[in-house]
Amino acid sequence: QRRFIEIIRDFNELIDLYGEPEFKEKWKVNPAKGTVAFGSALHKWGFTIPIAQKEGLKFDYIVDAYQKGYIEELAKEFPLYRAILDMVVQHIPNPVEAQRYRIPKLWKGDLNSELGKAMIECDEEGPTVICISKINVDPHAGIVATGRVFSGTVYEGEEVYLLSAKRVSRIQQVSLYMGPYREAVPEIPAGNIVALLGVEDARAGETIVDAQYKDTAAPFERLHYISEPVVTIAIEPVRSQDLPKLIDALRKMAIEDPTLHVRINEETGEYLISGMGALHLEITLWDLKQRTNLEVKTSPPVVVYRESVKTRSPVFEGKSPNKHNRVYISVEPLDEVALDLLQRGEVYEDQDWRTRAKILREKAGWSTDQARNIWAIDENLNVLVNLTSGVQYLREVRDTIIMGFRWAMREGPLAQEPVRGVKVILHDAQIHEDPAHRGPAQMIPATRRAIYAGFLTAKPVLLEPILRIDVKVPQDQLGGVLNVLTKRRGKISNIEQHGGLMYVRGEIPVSETFNLSDDMRSATMGKAFWSTQFLRWAPVPESLMKDLIVEIRKRKGLPEEVPRPEDFLGP
Repeated sequence: QRRFIEIIRDFNELIDLYGEPEFKEKWKVNPAKGTVAFGSALHKWGFTIPIAQKEGLKFDYIVDAYQKGYIEELAKEFPLYRAILDMVVQHIPNPVEAQRYRIPKLWKGDLNSELGKAMIECDEEGPTVICISKINVDPHAGIVATGRVFSGTVYEGEEVYLLSAKRVSRIQQVSLYMGPYREAVPEIPAGNIVALLGVEDARAGETIVDAQYKDTAAPFERLHYISEPVVTIAIEPVRSQDLPKLIDALRKMAIEDPTLHVRINEETGEYLISGMGALHLEITLWDLKQRTNLEVKTSPPVVVYRESVKTRSPVFEGKSPNKHNRVYISVEPLDEVALDLLQRGEVYEDQDWRTRAKILREKAGWSTDQARNIWAIDENLNVLVNLTSGVQYLREVRDTIIMGFRWAMREGPLAQEPVRGVKVILHDAQIHEDPAHRGPAQMIPATRRAIYAGFLTAKPVLLEPILRIDVKVPQDQLGGVLNVLTKRRGKISNIEQHGGLMYVRGEIPVSETFNLSDDMRSATMGKAFWSTQFLRWAPVPESLMKDLIVEIRKRKGLPEEVPRPEDFLGP
């Protein structure tokens, strides 16, 4: 019982720390009020304190059921679904009430617009607005998009617009969930969870609106993931004829799990899977086996690093291969405030430029020129800013310059690892008047070369992913935990005692976590329980960086020596 009390106390402390001020007391849980359920999902029994009091249930009865083997009777008398549904019905606010305070937090559009008013009122007669939160790939039906209907009534055959995908789609089927199963229905009104077929381009976080409002609707706040793919393995089928089946399964899994990245190494032809850690990839491989029953071979996991810079570079001239076009570019690190705004999704690429400029001016201290003239923001939080003035034909080559920027950010010059947290500034350009001489084959290399030259003169660094690690261990085994962590470049930030257990919190590089479970088990006689989660990116220690870059370049089949700025400037 003491353990239950600790869990409830820790949960309520988090509500105190992060909860909205006006809702903190409402959101805190109290077993006596029936806002906490006790039970077993595995054995399907559960109860709340009000249910236990009403039925005269005591913990002795549960212990007896396990000791004497009548757990199934326990599940029949106290089914888990009843306890959960009781809590939902009695304590979770209904959509009409909840959307009045949720919409201003979730949706960044005009609350006084027709869409805003309809969502706040949960109006089933209003325009259709749906936020997609989950994507499944059904082997028979294809992509199933699940989300909440915030406004309007969605029906089969309705024409809708996907704001992120920028596509018009027609809904082929509308379904209601009955447990894990879908039940097709003609329509579903606001306030309900819906499963849709026909929106093939939808992904988690998509905003779907009535097609008539595609030009005026604003998207919901984007989904943000606390981790990024930081570990990669190569995968191939044991039998080469199974390759199409493997590719299809991986593509579907990447759609369902946005934190799983699948790509092809164009030089080796290998299929690479990147995930949040070794355990994530282990689960992915298990899931792949369950879905396809394929036998596959995998490489040892490798860490995905990031490249960045510490200082501002001079302005470099990048020449196109035909020497008829020139771009003048500098590179510098993004300031911490701007990087944080990008990480939290407060600033993003598709955002209205006026809104974005205002945020960057007021919160990050950016100049008006830079804040207003962002051309691109990539997935690794790099920004391309245009500070040119009066350059002829620049509008015609804008897209190809952006393509060159994205290419350079995808593979940095140090070790062809993704670039992170860099601001690329286009200062000037000379563009040939003839379209035949300023095509992608000319502008993309020119942009990439200037960026690489600037990057290599701005004190480039390699960033490694750092995990937060939390360990619970008996007091007499604490030394073993500390010994394992310090040997693996770990840092201890806090140690607390709760009863007979010691709680250790620290951080450890991802590269040092392979086989960590074996070491932790042997050092603590298997008595340590631990978990990790992504914390941040941090520079690799200078004493290790040079050798690490050489190691990565050798693994990728690159020359061991890092290129020099002159290599990208040419004659």
